[in-house]
Amino acid sequence: MANTFHQLYVQIVFSVKRRESLIPKTHREEIHKYITGIIKNNKCKMIAINSVEDHIHIFVGLKPTVSISNLVKDIKTSTTELIKDKRWNKNKFNWQDGFGAFSYSHSHIDKVVKYINNQELHHRKQSFAQEYKEFMERFDIDHDEKYLLDI
Repeated sequence: MANTFHQLYVQIVFSVKRRESLIPKTHREEIHKYITGIIKNNKCKMIAINSVEDHIHIFVGLKPTVSISNLVKDIKTSTTELIKDKRWNKNKFNWQDGFGAFSYSHSHIDKVVKYINNQELHHRKQSFAQEYKEFMERFDIDHDEKYLLDI
């Protein structure tokens, strides 16, 4: 699209279904690289990615022609297949049904990258449920508490 200029930065957050601890530490780097490939194939820019055992944070520079919902669907479907094909889990692996998407300005990039890179340290002090609830409050997103418990 000629003469279309954009600067869209979005942090995408989603968890393993029922917040089970099914993202194996030994394979996180491979999962992150795989997701980075998906992001690039969608003509977006990977800025930061990190996960802990039960959820993932992905920070991208988003193209205006890319639907966040379609991008997340592609990531979830492809990584679920990868994890199942590699047989990294004895349990059935699935991502939660929804996701969170939070936009940032260019001036916040460094802060968001630092936050994502420090997930393990961060989650020694705060659960994913608490973190997600804070996102909802900070971004003033209307939500029903009962659905937050289901993430």
